[in-house]
Amino acid sequence: MNKQNLIIYDFTELFSILNEIKHSLNFNLLNVSEKEFDNLKLDNLNNFLIITKNRNLNIKNQILLNDFPLKISKIIETININFLKIKFNQQSDIDLGNYKLNLNSRNIFDEDKELSLTEKEADIIIFLKNSKKPVSIDELQIHVWGHSSKLETHTVETHIYRLRKKINDTFDDNNFIKSSKSGYVI
Repeated sequence: MNKQNLIIYDFTELFSILNEIKHSLNFNLLNVSEKEFDNLKLDNLNNFLIITKNRNLNIKNQILLNDFPLKISKIIETININFLKIKFNQQSDIDLGNYKLNLNSRNIFDEDKELSLTEKEADIIIFLKNSKKPVSIDELQIHVWGHSSKLETHTVETHIYRLRKKINDTFDDNNFIKSSKSGYVI
């Protein structure tokens, strides 16, 4: 398993302290100046967290430390808690091709947009994604709604229609859920 990376941004004092005890830390340290930060390719780093004392970088994986004096044990605890949150969030995202579905928030998103889903909509997407073949209406009734018999209802079709419409309205994607004679597929 890859270690997580703590980027210490323009905070030389903290880097010096943590570097002295780095053998007992469960993350890598990277000291970065303001000039170096602009050239840093964050896309190439996995599991990173940025810690700084004086500048909000508008990055979600960031800790701003400016309430001095600080206890080193409290700083390390804060770092570890934030790494756990990052890992939890990464494990909560399901890859759906051009999109990701966050299981915690039930939001589907791409690089630019985000859409909130109902619990049932998320369940439909997860079931379709996990299926290796097209899924029939009967299968969705049984596995997503828990109906054990064939009911004359248009619940599945209605939910699929509304879900397609929401996705098309938000992402301009008319092909996210496709249908065939055999059933629905993502």
